[in-house]
Amino acid sequence: MNQNIRNIAIIAHVDHGKTTLVDQLLKEGGVYRANQAVEVRAMDSMDLEKEKGITIKAKNTSVHWQGKIVNILDTPGHADFGGEVERALRMVDGVLLVIDSYDGPQAQTRFVLRKALAHGLKVVIVINKIDRPNADPVKMYDKVLELLMELDATEEQFDAPVVYGSGRDGYMMYKLGEEKKDMTPLFQTIIDHVPPPFAKPNEPFHMLVSNIDWSDYVGRIAVGKILGGTIKVGDPMFVIRHNEGGKKVRSKVTKIFEFTGLGQREVEEANAGNIVGLAGFEDVDIGDTLDVREDGHALPFTQIDPPTLEMQFAVNDGPLVGQEGKLVTSRQIRERLMRELKTNVSIYIDDADRAGVFNVKARGTMQVAVLVETMRREGFELLVSRPTVIEKIVDGARHEPYETVWIEVPDECVGSIMQNLANRKGQLTNMEKLTATTMIEATITTRGLIGLEIDVINATSGRGITSHLFKEYGPYAGEVLTRMTGVICATEAGETTTYALLMCQERGKLFVGPGEQVYEGMIVGENPRNEDISVNAVREKALTNFRSQGSGVATGLIPAAKMSLERALEYIAADELLEVTPKTLRLRKRILNSGERQKAKKQGK
Repeated sequence: MNQNIRNIAIIAHVDHGKTTLVDQLLKEGGVYRANQAVEVRAMDSMDLEKEKGITIKAKNTSVHWQGKIVNILDTPGHADFGGEVERALRMVDGVLLVIDSYDGPQAQTRFVLRKALAHGLKVVIVINKIDRPNADPVKMYDKVLELLMELDATEEQFDAPVVYGSGRDGYMMYKLGEEKKDMTPLFQTIIDHVPPPFAKPNEPFHMLVSNIDWSDYVGRIAVGKILGGTIKVGDPMFVIRHNEGGKKVRSKVTKIFEFTGLGQREVEEANAGNIVGLAGFEDVDIGDTLDVREDGHALPFTQIDPPTLEMQFAVNDGPLVGQEGKLVTSRQIRERLMRELKTNVSIYIDDADRAGVFNVKARGTMQVAVLVETMRREGFELLVSRPTVIEKIVDGARHEPYETVWIEVPDECVGSIMQNLANRKGQLTNMEKLTATTMIEATITTRGLIGLEIDVINATSGRGITSHLFKEYGPYAGEVLTRMTGVICATEAGETTTYALLMCQERGKLFVGPGEQVYEGMIVGENPRNEDISVNAVREKALTNFRSQGSGVATGLIPAAKMSLERALEYIAADELLEVTPKTLRLRKRILNSGERQKAKKQGK
């Protein structure tokens, strides 16, 4: 064991302050110079992470504190990215469980804590955000203890130490009421309570690849905790492929990287217990084993929880294809999806039975939306279908995934949320009155969950908070109605006019404004009734000697309702697709021609 190293992961529910806490640990660990401009949530380095304010990819950093090296893994808090959390836990010996002192343990808290306890990891409880209005740190600590009992923690895990403080304001305390000074209590608790990494320095080198990094200079970098021995630059190495029946590939280590602060530094050698990156492999994947011995064996790799949703990615066959994106072919889309498989262990991709169509299976809509958004920023154009659940046959009967959902809403909105849950066949399991809100707990099918979060936001004017967790597979619940409205489809191609849209908006809510390109079969709005209607959105006003083209039509047009990518994916029906390009999101029918759509409907397709 290396007594000077501590390897920890920071786990929590989304928005409980993990990444901000890491910022303070980096600051106090001397990562920043005294006069350096410090970026807020520095660990969220992806553009999407900065925009959404959430962590998507688990990331490594390292802090030096009083002669000790503390390797820190910042993990996502959103349930859809649970695969990132599960991988990170393979590299550490302890976790910081961060709890918001107002919200307390939430859905994802339960998920990540259960995984940490199953790995036998030591827990340090951090009651964060004690400066929040109406915060109740004592009550939230009691709730954490209840959760530990519920999850069958061992006696040692149940006796986890606790610190209180504010990651944003940069202080921690052993007990409430102490001086608000710095982060020393947290650092000291980590050093005292989290054991040094379990490793065998006297054995030959071996390491499980838990993450993959990429460098334009050296290519793929295998990241993991060294479980035994020492490695030096130039040492021969065998890659034992976990998905190719233990096939061994000979290679050589060309670079060794240690994590330090927000970056990496090259070193000549690394020892057992440290988390490092190794380069020099043509092909290496998450779950592979690196070993200096030719007769070495593959190390066990954690099974990731299976996906519950499936969506189809397809080549864009719309009339406007190729006008905004450069990467539009089936081969380009397939290569990009296969590249995603290399670093994202919680999604599955295979070819569909139709050419140019790919099945993508994932944990949730957010996970797929992040992939789609990343691809469109890289210049791809593609079509994406509505999510469908992955069903199973159990004892000859049809089963589907069920989830537990928690919805915190203002008291006056409880009625409308309960009605929405009833429409989606959700079963109420608990209701708790909080200070100014009500917490609703229910069991609902994953199908019924699609689009629920947006409905909650709309019904509560943005004040509702939804979180969910996979529960089990259960009997098929029958038809679930998640969209009560129809759509308004364009009948003609061209540029929308204010004159035409003024007449269209009498039929419902519009998704397009004047001057936008539309085509036959494209969805331009929503019909309040549960039926589809067709409109001409490009009609121009007839000109006469007495009136100009623009007179009388400039006023009265309601601004178009624009959807986010996640909202659009959850909105579309089974016979609809989302067209994604680098600049535009368009909702459309699968079959664009109206006559062919009617024919397919009659034939029951």
